[in-house]
Amino acid sequence: MPGPLEDIIKEKIRENGPMSVGAFMELVLGHPEHGYYMKQDPLGQAGDFVTAPEVSQLFGEMIGVWAADIWMQMGRPEKFTLLECGPGRGTLMADMLRATKKVQGFHDAACVHLLEVSPALKEKQAEALGGIEVRWHEELESVPDDCPIIVIGNEFLDALPFQQFVGEQERMIALEGEALVFTHDGEIVEKSPARCKFVWDVCARLKAQQGAALFIDYGYLKSAAGDTFQAVKGHEYVDVLSDIGNADLTSHVDFEALACGVDVNVCGPVTQGAFLRNLGIETRASMLKQKASEQQAETVEKGLHRLIDSDQMGALFKVIGFTHDKSITPAGF
Repeated sequence: MPGPLEDIIKEKIRENGPMSVGAFMELVLGHPEHGYYMKQDPLGQAGDFVTAPEVSQLFGEMIGVWAADIWMQMGRPEKFTLLECGPGRGTLMADMLRATKKVQGFHDAACVHLLEVSPALKEKQAEALGGIEVRWHEELESVPDDCPIIVIGNEFLDALPFQQFVGEQERMIALEGEALVFTHDGEIVEKSPARCKFVWDVCARLKAQQGAALFIDYGYLKSAAGDTFQAVKGHEYVDVLSDIGNADLTSHVDFEALACGVDVNVCGPVTQGAFLRNLGIETRASMLKQKASEQQAETVEKGLHRLIDSDQMGALFKVIGFTHDKSITPAGF
């Protein structure tokens, strides 16, 4: 039985003809009433997928150390914007702030801003960051531009819309009878003007305000052909054209394309495993294990290996950094 969102999409195709993959993705994830991100918390074991901050506190701690180092390199400004894009349940930001408590002046200077469209996730973020003054935004444009800025985006870019092409033809979603189908078969090339524009807009902010940005996601170091459009539900891959609005939709991020044409200093991309090792994650894990019970130590070790091993998240996930100029040298690269 088709859900309400599938009916809406079919009606739009009947009225306007085939729909682009990007338009389909925007509707499925962001429809005000039926969109996947608008009606539920998709994270964790009870949800559809698990992100790095949910795997281990080590991840957020390392990103916190990274941000504090950037702030110190910028001359410890008395006020700066700490912006996280797509903050999930607030776990990453909470871990970052806990890890930087002893960095003198960092918390007093940090103004925490979160870029989030999901009402369900905003509630989770408010719980995780209780006691911290947070400002939410639904678009980058409303984030203040009056001070230096540090931007973090973990598994944010993959959820932005993208396009698929077979040769010169854009691959679309059409109706065949009552079934949703893709047009055009053949070798697929993916492009995402939305991702590139977002990164360019962030880089323009860095240039104007000074600061740094860090994006972590799964994808390619070098541009490559291939169909990476995927849907995940209950930690399993499902058909992207089924159970519409009840599964997460993403595609792999082309990191080479992100770095094209930006007028700032680019660091990386490198694999997540290499980045976290360079930041000292293994040393931090050893410190945690020394003070832990046997069961806790095992949990720390498991989380560490999931984050950095090449057969887990270590090689699939990539990291890219941007700074306003070469006077700032981000750690990890």
